[in-house]
Amino acid sequence: MERTLIKNLAAHKTETVLINAWVHVARDQGKMAFFDFRDRSGKVQGVVFGKPEVLEIAKTLRPEFVVAITGIVNERPEKMRKEGVLNGDIELEITGIEVLSEAQTPVFEISEDSIDKDEEVRLKYRSLDLRTERMQRNIRVRSEFVRRCRNFLMERDFCEIETPLLTESTPEGSRDFVVPSRHNPGSFYALPQSPQQYKQLLMNAGFERYVQIARAIRDEDLRADRGYEHTQIDVEMSFVKREDVMSIIEEMVTTTVESMGYTIKQKPFPVITYQESMEKYGADKFDLRTEEDKKNGVLAYAWVVDFPFFEKTDSGAWTFTHNPFSMPKEEYIDDLLAGENIENILTTQYDLVCNGYEAGGGSIRSHKPEILEAVYKVMGNTAEEIDDKVGHIIEAFKFGTPPHGGIALGVERNVMNLTGEEALREVQAFPMTRKGQTAVMNAPKPLALEQLLELGISVTKKNADEPK
Repeated sequence: MERTLIKNLAAHKTETVLINAWVHVARDQGKMAFFDFRDRSGKVQGVVFGKPEVLEIAKTLRPEFVVAITGIVNERPEKMRKEGVLNGDIELEITGIEVLSEAQTPVFEISEDSIDKDEEVRLKYRSLDLRTERMQRNIRVRSEFVRRCRNFLMERDFCEIETPLLTESTPEGSRDFVVPSRHNPGSFYALPQSPQQYKQLLMNAGFERYVQIARAIRDEDLRADRGYEHTQIDVEMSFVKREDVMSIIEEMVTTTVESMGYTIKQKPFPVITYQESMEKYGADKFDLRTEEDKKNGVLAYAWVVDFPFFEKTDSGAWTFTHNPFSMPKEEYIDDLLAGENIENILTTQYDLVCNGYEAGGGSIRSHKPEILEAVYKVMGNTAEEIDDKVGHIIEAFKFGTPPHGGIALGVERNVMNLTGEEALREVQAFPMTRKGQTAVMNAPKPLALEQLLELGISVTKKNADEPK
């Protein structure tokens, strides 16, 4: 018999069906046994009575056993119906049970929300945690959000292209995770903080519209809304101005979240300058919702524009505020090329904020060699250092590069806004712990001596008083 998903049982009233499911709840009542079964699509109540051989097997079932259940789909008596609940008007009269897999008693109740459970236990037993109703919903919302965004862009002639995971260490704002090269002892790859330079080279290559559901890996200090790894919907477009990118992304976000049943507070999204946001809210990430909006799950999006291009480091040198590949606003290009008025230069950067989080960020990019060179000169780089750091992209720009710009939307932060969660780990399948340990597996951990020798690496321990 072909399997029927639990969500489709109501269409098979009076019929005999087969479901494959987990035992969610088991209740032994002597001559009868009641169960709640669940699969990926939902839950249904099942009951065993009048069949001693089936009841005998039923009494051995425990929560989280995996079973194949044969039964008749019956309507519930009127007084036992549950309105507004999936399968609240039916139950499964169980006629056959096959145990596919037994289960030990879970370390926490799968039928309860795990939000208040010990984090280390939740991550160690993550596959159990992911069985809970809230975590199932969060991961499925994430999948649906990404799918709808991707489809929106693909319908508008974007080309999905993968960029390398092993690349060169580049100055993009955070520390790199590095990977030793066995074939080039003493040399290292870096894992990508973003596909920034690659997607600009794809504009140089003539693809014009690029998208990637990209992994970004950054050695940053960890906090609730920031981890070593995240996923971004990465977009780049040629022959565009700032307003063009903002417009298509706003349409994508609006179309996606409204089709998922969410309400947006204000359309079009408000546009506020960085200076105005700092004066009014004291930050460039702010929450425009009222308490009533928060209670009703409203999404309050806004754009922040006109960021300063440069800021001073602790040593007094200039560095970029977002990334060095941005284009200054047109009225500041001459200042940049002359190395003047640095503190007042504004960039074409634009951030999308929602409910107090940065939901995405991008800019129009520099596409001329002299502009990118000028940015690195402002930051104190010599000609040799510029060539070492970005010589490859400057060289590419010499062969006819269109004006271009793009954006990256953080999947986790957007899904946090959709689900109301306050931590990335609640919307990632296998997140890191607060101390940077992987969930389920034991990393980071030392390498075997044989591996270190093969890579030509020796390890020395830091003294406790050395800076980290």
